[in-house]
Amino acid sequence: MTSFDTSPQLNVWRALLALAVVFVMLATTGWTALRHHRSAAPLQASLSAWEHGRIAGHQLPDTDSSPTRLARFFASLTAAQRSSLAQRYPLAVGNMNGAPVELRYRANHIALDQARKVELKRMHDAGLTPDGQREAGRRMHRFESMMQADRRILAFDPEGSGRAAEVFGDLTKAERISVVVPGVDTDLLTFQRTNRKYSAPVGMAQSLYAAERAVGPSTRTAVIAWADYTTPSGLGIDSATARRAADGAVRLNALVRGLPGGSPVSLFCHSYGSVLCGLAAPALPGRVADIAVAGSPGMRVAKASQLRTSAQVWAMRDADDWVQDVPYLEVGGLGHGEDPVSSVFGARVLSAREAKGHAGYFEPGTDSVLNFAEIGVGSYKSVRCADDTEACRTGLSDTASAGRA
Repeated sequence: MTSFDTSPQLNVWRALLALAVVFVMLATTGWTALRHHRSAAPLQASLSAWEHGRIAGHQLPDTDSSPTRLARFFASLTAAQRSSLAQRYPLAVGNMNGAPVELRYRANHIALDQARKVELKRMHDAGLTPDGQREAGRRMHRFESMMQADRRILAFDPEGSGRAAEVFGDLTKAERISVVVPGVDTDLLTFQRTNRKYSAPVGMAQSLYAAERAVGPSTRTAVIAWADYTTPSGLGIDSATARRAADGAVRLNALVRGLPGGSPVSLFCHSYGSVLCGLAAPALPGRVADIAVAGSPGMRVAKASQLRTSAQVWAMRDADDWVQDVPYLEVGGLGHGEDPVSSVFGARVLSAREAKGHAGYFEPGTDSVLNFAEIGVGSYKSVRCADDTEACRTGLSDTASAGRA
């Protein structure tokens, strides 16, 4: 495709730029207030209950406490006391960065069961439309699937379209941790898919985890499918601005700071997820060794150096990815800046051969997922560069199983 392509995706972005004032006015008026006028959300209700709770006669710590302080608090409790808190405040504990990960898994299992029962009732609620009842059924079945014994749900929020995060591998013993950050149209119902499996966060993470074990069998790894932010819906105004990404960046930073141990962390950010990773970069802790983006509309900066991170910055784009036709600019808050695979941006550009378009970067056997896997295990010398040279590997040495200051 050329820059003169009239694809639907490009036309959408041009229309967004032309209609920016109208959308911004709508987003800042009563329309937004009406959309979000709801009763207390389940997660917020659980957090509020926690704030008024006690254990062994002592007040519980503030939910906004640092992950380090919360970790110390949970370590001071007996196993029975920790279990009691998970039973009483499942959503609060299940989403609490700093709580032991195994406790979070158990708490989220309880929260999923509670949410499943809510949707089961809604399936037969005569006050809902048939479409509403069917959606309740889909959510109920999704929650049942997420409750399976072999699944490790690190975060869960049933409110609205919902948020979730799932772990593959042993997070507490991992020598390298990878986090998959997805883009638009990601919610509880699209968290995993049967068709187009590897375009959804769960499939992405499963594929990456399998590839990491294949390329680095001696390195203990864990991969997180992180859909714990509210993503934009389609190619609307939210996807052309940084509003959703800015909120998600705060959440991603909190996740990384709450991860156990000190193993290096690599972020793999797809599409709009790369906007989020760009905004998160300056505040991320030093243990983040890599930020790799695929199919990116931009990272809200003109050059990789402006991300102000010690992490290696990697970028890739498939030759058939429609995102190449998105205007790489930022005007009045619309657009996301320079193309990360351009030479002026300064990222290490990787091969994405056989990536199968915008949604196919995590398809097994592709250069893209193999490159991600090599980065994930710290085998930088093995990555495949976009131009078949060693340019993207210049100055790097393998760091598999090594910590980072």
